[in-house]
Amino acid sequence: MSTVKPENPAGVRRRTGGRVRAGAAVITVLAALVGAIGLPGRSVAAPGDPFQPIDPQRWQDQQTMTWSDYRPVPRADWANPGRQPSQRKLRIALVASDFPDQPFVITQPRNSDRFGNPQVAPVPRAEVPRFYANFWGTPNEFNHGHTVNEYWMEQTAGRLGVEFTPFGPYRLGRNLFEYGLNDIGQERAGCPSGYTCNGDLDPDVDALWRAAEGSDVRSRFDLVLRVYAGYDETSVWQEFGEMMFQTKEDIPDAWGPPDPNLPNWVRSRYVPWTSWRAGAQLWGSSSMRQGESSGTITHEIAHTFGIADNNNNPYATPYRRVGSGPWDVMDRGSFNGPGGPHQRWVVPAAQGASMPAGQTLRSKLKLGHIAEAQVIRLSREALASSGLVVLDVRARSALASGVQGIRIGMNSDRTPTCNINTDPRCAGTPAYDFYTVETVQRIGADSFTPDNGVLIAKNKTAETNTCGYLCFTWVVDANPQDVNLVDYYKPDGTPVKRTIADSRQLNDALFHAGTNSGSQDEYVDQANRLHFYVLDRKTDADGVLSYTLAVRSLDGAGPHVRGVTLGQGTPSGSPQGTGATCNFNLSNTGRYVAGGASHPEDVSQYLRADVYRLSASVTGQGWRVELPTELTSAPFGGSVPARAWVAATATAATSGVVRLTATSVSDPNRTATATCTLAR
Repeated sequence: MSTVKPENPAGVRRRTGGRVRAGAAVITVLAALVGAIGLPGRSVAAPGDPFQPIDPQRWQDQQTMTWSDYRPVPRADWANPGRQPSQRKLRIALVASDFPDQPFVITQPRNSDRFGNPQVAPVPRAEVPRFYANFWGTPNEFNHGHTVNEYWMEQTAGRLGVEFTPFGPYRLGRNLFEYGLNDIGQERAGCPSGYTCNGDLDPDVDALWRAAEGSDVRSRFDLVLRVYAGYDETSVWQEFGEMMFQTKEDIPDAWGPPDPNLPNWVRSRYVPWTSWRAGAQLWGSSSMRQGESSGTITHEIAHTFGIADNNNNPYATPYRRVGSGPWDVMDRGSFNGPGGPHQRWVVPAAQGASMPAGQTLRSKLKLGHIAEAQVIRLSREALASSGLVVLDVRARSALASGVQGIRIGMNSDRTPTCNINTDPRCAGTPAYDFYTVETVQRIGADSFTPDNGVLIAKNKTAETNTCGYLCFTWVVDANPQDVNLVDYYKPDGTPVKRTIADSRQLNDALFHAGTNSGSQDEYVDQANRLHFYVLDRKTDADGVLSYTLAVRSLDGAGPHVRGVTLGQGTPSGSPQGTGATCNFNLSNTGRYVAGGASHPEDVSQYLRADVYRLSASVTGQGWRVELPTELTSAPFGGSVPARAWVAATATAATSGVVRLTATSVSDPNRTATATCTLAR
């Protein structure tokens, strides 16, 4: 069974709040419900403690994020419309349509509709198609300078871009609810008397488009984006359902149907009820059918390349954990953006879902969006005879330079079976084919992910249903305990916690280097006989993050000769106040030996080091010692510094002796010890 080390102390959580700027009372109410939620921050060292973690986990909840949290990718300008993709520019026809009962939200007076939208001055109906083509395709004040084209250029390292050509507007002959109530979760329930509610939007819109532009117009484009007046139900079913109304009987007529004989509620995809007005909206679709509140255009474009959703159902029982959550555009990372998932009802869609997460390494490999030189391919079986590998992995959203991911193939998944109906954290049938390891940094599209750190995931080649829904990437959670935060407050003030399966349970999933980080610096999959290490964290002159990582087999250390020595420790600094440091020199006295099974590629340059586990003790009353990290690595024949932090109270013994031990993880019989003497 996969395990992690015991969790470090959780520390102190703080409370903050936030509110989306808007004029309508409904927005104020919703913002208050969301803004009152307790939000996390980790205190990983006591105030005044001289010993601070080298890589503290300080993850940020999506609901506190604003556009000020965006950080550009260094030395990149992917939003520049003048930059052309190196391989392909997708031509997307944007076809806009409205309904007899639903005008374009963006054409209405500011904050005037039931949902409190639009957030900007009204746009004339004739200009709506151009407005949305520009909103998703050209940097401007409404999209805060960020576009769908920018996302695809960034994630593909300039290989792929998009451009939108507007058409319409067209007026459909049927009401919005005649389409929306024929969608996921309703199946025509709640249809007002006199209507059939069996509409199919895509062919109806396309018929109007062909009639206006010619029967061959579709052939001129790679994709069609059908933007319809109104909302994606995914962005309103909760906010204007269970978050706004205490019970379904409390929903007033203003939120009900135009039929007094029907209730004011309708069932929804995940829960037994939402307001009729929210439930009458359409769901966005991979056929590229999107409402005006949709920020998930990027996600839907990805489907056209033959990749599936990677999410699960975190809302309904039995709860089932999402696969990759906020770290992946194919999961609920598609909801990332200022304000997070509860701010996806805003029109235009410049809040939650407006800046989706980057693509995971698994997705980039499938879609051909990363060069082979950026990925190191390993074999679990070969690791047993080749010995461990050590290498630096650079942030996945940075400009392509150096290694940006590790792929470890497995000839079978040996994980014990679990029951997805009783264990919400169960990854489903053991059908995973390989591990991936990558570095996430909050830059570019990843600016609205919760944390910087190391993402470890196991992956399936096939996109099959083995976890309750499609989970082909399963992120290993470094903090699998319940995040224990309020999701929202009911109208009567009752707090509703985030479910154990909520995608935001993975906000603290990344691994970090060093001790007392609030996270973990290693992960052991006993069943699959793999041990992962996060050894060090560094940033280059541009501020791009990378981690030194290692992975080894639990079944063999390879042919190399292992050895280690430690030089006598040298103290620096004062053990009182800011604390002192004992500096040791750790030497790898081992020797590289070629041999062992072959990996899918030549990785011999990454086999020329060993990893060492450090431990320390101190003698002397009133003295204490801490290690900034319990793991380090050194190349064969090379040396690295090893440090111990030391402090003494004012009444401590006049001297203290620190004892440091280094042990090879490849051969625990290879160990060395040295001391360091300090005076108070």
